[in-house]
Amino acid sequence: MGALKCILPYDPLTQLWLKFTADVEELQKKKQSDVLRFLLRVRCWELRQLHVIHRASRPSRPDKARRLGYKAKQGYVIYRIRVRRGGRKRPAPKGATYGKPTNQGINQLKYQRSLKSTAEERVGRRCANLRVLNSYWINQDSTYKYFEIILVDPQHKAIRRDPRINWIVKPVHKHRESRGLTATGKKSRGLGRGHKFNKTTAGRRKTWKRHNTESYWRYR
Repeated sequence: MGALKCILPYDPLTQLWLKFTADVEELQKKKQSDVLRFLLRVRCWELRQLHVIHRASRPSRPDKARRLGYKAKQGYVIYRIRVRRGGRKRPAPKGATYGKPTNQGINQLKYQRSLKSTAEERVGRRCANLRVLNSYWINQDSTYKYFEIILVDPQHKAIRRDPRINWIVKPVHKHRESRGLTATGKKSRGLGRGHKFNKTTAGRRKTWKRHNTESYWRYR
């Protein structure tokens, strides 16, 4: 027997929305096009005039936000943030690191986490009563990178009653952005499968502890 096909009634509004979303996605991929270059430049000017962290009424990239879990319903919030670009200078008073010459670097050090992960942490600290779901890039200039953060209200009934998102209500997901549990946070932890990830499988600290712990039988 052949596979059963589910035939849905033709809805012109749905078809129009799908075509619009596909067009927006294709436009977003062509960042060197005249339309998007002008749009990004104007939006970047506007973002520079606003506060470092501020709430947005709606996502700038609705297609990207929806792919990352955003829903246009109660309980979901969008915040924008700008993060200064560049490396991380070591906070050493008078440049004294009190170590060997190989570890005396101050200026050209690179932070192990991405700027997007830093943005999530800062917004999560500002909105401590909300849970960070995900984030995405929206713009950048020579000095800053701009991101939008998707947050969820764990106390809202619309969230607590939705089986697709109420997992985030559990206390174990408090400040998940600060513990490397969001998508961008996991990228910097070096997690993966195979021989390339021998030193980070199940976590860097857990692997180190396993390699540096000796265990014996009680009776030998």
